[in-house]
Amino acid sequence: MSEQKEIKVDACFSPKLYPVYKDDESIVVIIDVLRATSAICTAFHHGAEKIIPVATVEEAQRYKDSGMLAGAERDAVKIPGFDFGNSPFDYMGPEIEGKTIALTTTNGTQAIDVSKDAYKVVVGAFTNISSLCDWLIAQNRNVLLLCSGWKNRFNLEDSLFAGAVTHELLKRNPKINLGDGCLALRYLFQIAEKTPARFLAKASHKQRLWKLGLKDDIRYCLQTDMTDVIPVLENGVLVKMKK
Repeated sequence: MSEQKEIKVDACFSPKLYPVYKDDESIVVIIDVLRATSAICTAFHHGAEKIIPVATVEEAQRYKDSGMLAGAERDAVKIPGFDFGNSPFDYMGPEIEGKTIALTTTNGTQAIDVSKDAYKVVVGAFTNISSLCDWLIAQNRNVLLLCSGWKNRFNLEDSLFAGAVTHELLKRNPKINLGDGCLALRYLFQIAEKTPARFLAKASHKQRLWKLGLKDDIRYCLQTDMTDVIPVLENGVLVKMKK
């Protein structure tokens, strides 16, 4: 095992702020736990071959028109005419096995789009947090936790997950140098660690999903270590990382 060195971990609270934090040498972790990154991890766990993240519905529609499976969501609602929305439960069926899926979402795919030229872009969720953190530590490289937020605004659940990742990385390597964003989010996670669902009870997006009857989605997305899959962006396409 290579000797651990001091690495820097920082957090960016929305895609709009990404240019301020951009560092061509850092690994970027895309975070949209309710629900895009959770759905992406689920899709690969259930056998999807590739996911093409696109920023607009029009791009997703072009892929669908070509005969490809496509998912599209805006404001937490599946767009009519598409095969999937943004729910992890959409991506558990046998129809996705071995398939390429185009996907656009309100926030998550926007974060992927702004950071696509980074050194490496990976996808994180509570559902793959341990595998993700083990892999990040093994890289001995700076990390930027990019929260997708809600329409370029801060949101609580992505920030909570970034705090959870920070907490887990510190357990694995105490020499990590935290940016102020990660330092604050670690404190946030320590407040919420025992009851994250209760902590998020008043969070705007959780309430939005709750009103849409998506309680099962929320419960699923807050479960930890449902998969060891780490999706990684390669040439503009998400694939399952080969370990």
